[in-house]
Amino acid sequence: MQKMILQRKVRDRLKRVRFATQDHDIELPVVVYKHNSLIRRKLGNVDTHLQDNKAISLGIAAPQVDMVVIRPGETFSFWNLVGSCTAAKGYRVGLVIGNGAPETGIGGGLCQFTNLLHWMVLHSELTIVEHHHHGELDLFPDFNRQIPFGSGTSIIYNYLDYRVRNDTDQAFQIRVSTTEEHLRGELRAERTPEVKFHIREEDAYFYESAGVVYRHNRVIRHTRDKRTGNVVESVQILENTAKVMYDRDQISSPIRTEEFQAR
Repeated sequence: MQKMILQRKVRDRLKRVRFATQDHDIELPVVVYKHNSLIRRKLGNVDTHLQDNKAISLGIAAPQVDMVVIRPGETFSFWNLVGSCTAAKGYRVGLVIGNGAPETGIGGGLCQFTNLLHWMVLHSELTIVEHHHHGELDLFPDFNRQIPFGSGTSIIYNYLDYRVRNDTDQAFQIRVSTTEEHLRGELRAERTPEVKFHIREEDAYFYESAGVVYRHNRVIRHTRDKRTGNVVESVQILENTAKVMYDRDQISSPIRTEEFQAR
């Protein structure tokens, strides 16, 4: 791990990436998109104490990102702003995913932070340049799901990062904070964008094959011209086929058969 961390630092230095920095105290005027993410969620039989620890870790990380402005040509890097998560900084042991199963580790749960950022960025003209998808396994049954399954992120300091580049002609800004219940985010800009983005889930179902249950869905992004109301572009962001890792009696939807999948 230390080797990979060092390699990432060297690559960034050689490429001379121009990172966005948190040196701003003025809020940009236009709200492009905002979203609240519930911090304490029911995740199967996971100890609720880990959820409380996650809330503390999110509260430490949020101020490191809040108010950052991504100017044209700059790249937002989650780890470049937050830095390593250590007990000395106050980060707590939380839930992490390792080897296809839930585990624990310092700073566990911070992927919820990049999940929120990713969801907001998908509703903007910013360019995603690094995103690590973790849709191969469906680890927990749904609980008050607000965004399509599989549209989250995986992060590990610092070699699995979440990065976004601003290829537009205006600056964007991230506002983020925590309350007792939510991680709250806003993506702001200098001017109102001329297009609006809608993220939709399609072909969502569970199916069984060779005694194993899988979850399938596709996530589509539609771009709509605000002046005409017309959809000018529809792009499939991702397609998931994930192995379900929890009991089938916790699945609320009907499970289709392998024969249906073959047709």
